[in-house]
Amino acid sequence: MPEYPDVTVYIERLEAMLGGQALEGIRVASPFVLRTVEPPLGELHGSVVDGFERIGKRIVWRFEGDLFLVIHLMIAGRLHWRRPQAALPKRNGLAAFDFETGTLIFSEASRKKRASMHVVRGRDALGDFDRGGLELMGASVSDFAEAMRAEKHTLKRALSDPRILSGIGNAYSDEILHRARMSPFKQTRSMSDDDLAALHRAAIDVLEEWTARLREGAGDGFPEKVTAFRPEMAVHGKYREPCPVCGKAVQRIRYADSEANYCAQCQTGGKLLADRSLSRLLKQSWPRTLEELEERRSPKKPSR
Repeated sequence: MPEYPDVTVYIERLEAMLGGQALEGIRVASPFVLRTVEPPLGELHGSVVDGFERIGKRIVWRFEGDLFLVIHLMIAGRLHWRRPQAALPKRNGLAAFDFETGTLIFSEASRKKRASMHVVRGRDALGDFDRGGLELMGASVSDFAEAMRAEKHTLKRALSDPRILSGIGNAYSDEILHRARMSPFKQTRSMSDDDLAALHRAAIDVLEEWTARLREGAGDGFPEKVTAFRPEMAVHGKYREPCPVCGKAVQRIRYADSEANYCAQCQTGGKLLADRSLSRLLKQSWPRTLEELEERRSPKKPSR
């Protein structure tokens, strides 16, 4: 799912390319993507784009006449800039927004159809899309500490919960915890003030660095390669690849529809975190440390 860095760069490029332009037309290919009926989508036709903003991981279009279009990309939704009146992709095209200078395609590479659009009138209506999480950029350490300690959670859960922090998900929570050298399973209420200050710093550094990197990659064009798996990432999506800090293999925990990627050497003192399904299956055979794991994976020498 596109997170803070990706959504921020999307908004910056949309603002630069479409701000002040009139929306000439909207073509909707999927009846499931539009989740509202009032105001009607057609009311946006001919309206001038006043600007763009972010609510969590949502992209908000501001139009004249106090109208707003809210797009949630979810996991597989993406935006693409194409020539004027470009055809909608038959396989995964959801909607096309036609402007004089080009067409913005909204696509979703998933059969689950989770991506959405809402048209609302008045800024007050945008409050329905705010999950209440703290906006990390600009937040003080004390505000961050208060948000993290509000409920008892693991660090991984707290960082990626939109009710606690806004705009962070699975990918960048992995990168933040690796930068802070902290276990994904450490409990929020066991964190000291110094620990939370270090995590706050790591979170801001990771988000700022990745936003700058993606901004540079987009340049004066439009970000087309928006993905949660990037070769420059330290641990996310790098299962069994070497940690860039210590060289040990990155580990993975799978749960529900998600996973956590971490370096045991850098983040858990060499201790392997138990994957619930595998540890139940293997029981006493579950390796507890990196040394045990590496010993099991290394080929045994043939006996003479």
